[in-house]
Formats: sequence, C-alpha cells, structure tokens
Amino acid sequence: MKAVAYRRCLPVTDPESLLDVELPDPTPGERDLLVRIRAVSVNPVDTKVRRGVAPPEGGLRVLGYDAAGVVEAIGPRVTRFRPGDEVFYAGSRIRPGTNAELHCVDERIVGRKPCTLDFAQAAAMPLTAITAWEALFDRLGLRLGSPHDAGTLLVTAGAGGVGSIAIQLARRLSGARVVATASRPESRAQAERLGAHLVVDHSGPLSVALKDAGVKWVERIFSVSHTQEHWPELVQAIAPQGRICVIDDPSEPLDARPLKARCASLHWEAMFARSSFETPDMIEQGRLLDEVAALVDQGLLRTTHAATLGRIDAATLRQAHACVESGRTIGKVVLEGF
Repeated sequence: MKAVAYRRCLPVTDPESLLDVELPDPTPGERDLLVRIRAVSVNPVDTKVRRGVAPPEGGLRVLGYDAAGVVEAIGPRVTRFRPGDEVFYAGSRIRPGTNAELHCVDERIVGRKPCTLDFAQAAAMPLTAITAWEALFDRLGLRLGSPHDAGTLLVTAGAGGVGSIAIQLARRLSGARVVATASRPESRAQAERLGAHLVVDHSGPLSVALKDAGVKWVERIFSVSHTQEHWPELVQAIAPQGRICVIDDPSEPLDARPLKARCASLHWEAMFARSSFETPDMIEQGRLLDEVAALVDQGLLRTTHAATLGRIDAATLRQAHACVESGRTIGKVVLEGF
C-alpha cells in the first residue's frame, strides 16, 4: 500500500521530512477495523511528533490521526461495524498513523461518518471534536442542557480547529455564555460566525480585555494554545471556584499556586489517553463521535474543514504541515485520495 512516512526529525522545508513509501497491507486485530482511507486532516500533534519523535533506528514512522474512510474488513470480535460502513475517527498515538491507503483502528474509538458530509469534510472533525467535548463536559464540568447557572466560558484561540468546535458545542449543548479570543479580523469573524457571544483580543492582557468588555471573571476557561504566555492573565480572569482546562504543552511548568486563593482548579485534556492506555471506557470516544455525527446531520454542528490542499502524498503533506506550523490557520486543512 502507499503511505507517507518519515525516517528522521527534520524541518518541514526539508524534502526528506516526509517521504512517499510502499508498505505491506496491515492485518486487523481482534477488535480492529481495516479502513480504506479516503481523507485525512493535519493537526498540531502531527507536526510536533514529526519534529520531535524519531522513529526506531533504521525504521520509519507513518503519521496521521484524523481520518475518514470505508471499512474494508473487520476483526473477529468486532460488533459495531461491517465492511462497507463509512467511518471517521482520530486514531491512536501508539499505532501506525492514517497517512496510508489502509489503516487498522480499534472499533471502540470509531464513529459513523456524518451522512451529510463528504469524506474531506468529515476528516476535519474527529480529533478536535473529541478534544473539545471531553474538555468542556468531562474536565470543565459544563452541563448538557441550558441551566441558568451555567456562567461564562472563555475559549482561547476561538478560530482554530479545537476552538471552532468548542464554541459550537458550548452554544448548542449548554447554557453558558461563550467568550472567545482572537487577534486578527478574519479569526474574530470566524469565532462570531460560529456562535461566540463575545470575542476579545488576546494580543494584549486578557484580564484587561475581559474587564473592558464588562466581564468581571469567567467560571470556566478552555486554554487551547499559548497557555504559558497567557497564564498570569488566565489566573486573574478565573472566578472563585472556577476551572481551567489546558490542552497545549507549556515549555515550563505552570505555577498553580495562585489558584488556591480562589479555590480554582487546573485540569488537563489529552484525548489520546483512552486509546494510549486502552482504558475500560475507550468506547466512549466512539459513542461521542456518533453523537457528533448526529449533531452534524441535524444541522446543529458545522465541520471545521477549511481547505482541501490536494491528494495524500509527501509533497502535499509537507505543505499541510507548514500551514499548521505557521499558527495562522483558521479551521482544518485536509488531504483527500491517493
């Protein structure tokens, strides 16, 4: 089968940072689906792994997490899917990636592709949808429904892949007032289109921007990126007994001590934890994706697909990695077909 892989950790400008290769077709395990990949999208984690995680000596590594495709074969213990089913999922960090014609994935972390989306549109959604859902409802304790005491949720980098989904989920499924951050006119407009009640500029002190907008503090903060840069301001903005959830990787430890005076808490979201440790509740991610698909098909949730750059090959993937590394993407970049 065709695949895209890397042998060394190199800058994306190096033509050997990603390579076209031929690999043997994989064989599904007992609970695996063998999926023929139709489209993939690129996330910051793809670029971080390529830059910093070397393959075994003399070996190569296939990257890719988000994918949409068609089930080609199933393992003997599979119960949720059959050959021919259209699926979407975010894969696992401990298995070969989705940048390949054929891919094996545990059925428990797979959802049925939304009927109203094509493969490229669907491939843009799984990783960001799982991350946003788990952060909002599992880590931050946002309640489904419209309780009057839902308070205010702050989502940083609201126009990015995760932020775009988080804004929509919070608006459609909770009673929270949603405040997003953005610094460019186009990203501000995107956050507003997706349903943010208020958008503030994160290029200056966040706590000041919030106060200028009439927001004393917020009960929940979802810090999507640049947490270390904004940390003192996030601490100033969190309400007493509030919660902060972080998904990025600060280069230095965060000092959580200032949260004590406010009895506020710090939470981490890592959407690969379930698949990496094969937790007993792995199937919750498959169920979550099925719920996301239903919301899409009901017209309540929009894909964050921004652009399809071309087919799945090394040259186009390098282009996609460069886009993500620029830090200026709005939504998700996708590749489709081999």
